[in-house]
Amino acid sequence: MFIVIQAHEYHKYANILDQMFRLRKAIFADTLGWDVTVVGPYERDCYDALGPAYLVWCDERRMRFYGGVRLMPTTGPTLLYDVFRDTFPAATDLVAPGIWEGTRMCIDEAAVARDFPDIDAGRAFSLLLLALCECALDHGIHTMISNYEPYLKRVYKRAGAEVEELGRCDGYGRFPVCCGAFEVSQRVLRNMRMMLNVSAPLYARPKPERSVATRLLELAA
Repeated sequence: MFIVIQAHEYHKYANILDQMFRLRKAIFADTLGWDVTVVGPYERDCYDALGPAYLVWCDERRMRFYGGVRLMPTTGPTLLYDVFRDTFPAATDLVAPGIWEGTRMCIDEAAVARDFPDIDAGRAFSLLLLALCECALDHGIHTMISNYEPYLKRVYKRAGAEVEELGRCDGYGRFPVCCGAFEVSQRVLRNMRMMLNVSAPLYARPKPERSVATRLLELAA
């Protein structure tokens, strides 16, 4: 299942977040060699301290982590403006309540292969993208912004996602870094579901919490 973990829920999903930060270190620091902040077995940076939301793929018991992505509004601090500002034109304004940044997208390929043997790494990544589109739509987001290396555009296309490359820049690593704007709409969602042959929603919408008064009435009934 795919769920959103918000700041006030971190304590409820401490085990899931622990696995996520460990995987981020294994991928971004150990494997890719990015210049990221590592604290012990975790990859965490200053943006994780700002209370972002995390879209995560986990099991039904919400104990096993398979993948996730960090979500932050562009109306606050973002990697987009603080680190990757050179990847899009100076005249482009990407700050708006309906525009959010997606970063640190990752998949635990070993966990997925163990529990979902029919899902390869490419499809796992595509399913996370589909769940992200569903989640963004549910929360009134019309555009997702992400920085990525050029080869990933082929992955996005196979998933049915629609991305407009706003610009790219060298100097961040072995490959250029692109800045892309992903359209979030019902049309794109339908196309992604068709491309991936998925009919039922992946994202589990959060249930509204019942008030204390409601719970007392239920107990008294």
